[in-house]
Amino acid sequence: MEENLKYLLSASGFELERVKTALSDNGIPNDSKPKKRNFSAKAVTGVDNSEQDIYVAESDFEKAYDLCVGIGAIRLEGEEEILPADGDGAEAQPEEEFEEMSSRKRTAVRIISALLFILLVAAVIFGTDTITSWIKGLFS
Repeated sequence: MEENLKYLLSASGFELERVKTALSDNGIPNDSKPKKRNFSAKAVTGVDNSEQDIYVAESDFEKAYDLCVGIGAIRLEGEEEILPADGDGAEAQPEEEFEEMSSRKRTAVRIISALLFILLVAAVIFGTDTITSWIKGLFS
């Protein structure tokens, strides 16, 4: 690349390969330079997972930027993440909003939970004792 290079974005791993392939497939020459070389990861895994800066020629920058926005590698300001549809045409349900419990309510929930846990343990112990007595009675 003989022209001046302009920084496009930083990526690593699969995302790096995806962006570089998309740029190359669209005839945009690109170059990548590691931000910080991570030799130990490559020696252990055999894959270079270090983050790299991707550069393109200044004349191709607009086209490369639009392409990266199109494939989701660059997010525009105010753009929300698009979630895949379920396939049945149903709209995504909004997440439930939980309100903060008061300290009195939180204490009551903790006490009731502890009592229910104690009752559950007692039921298991008494149930096991009853079943064991019944089995012993069969063999006496």
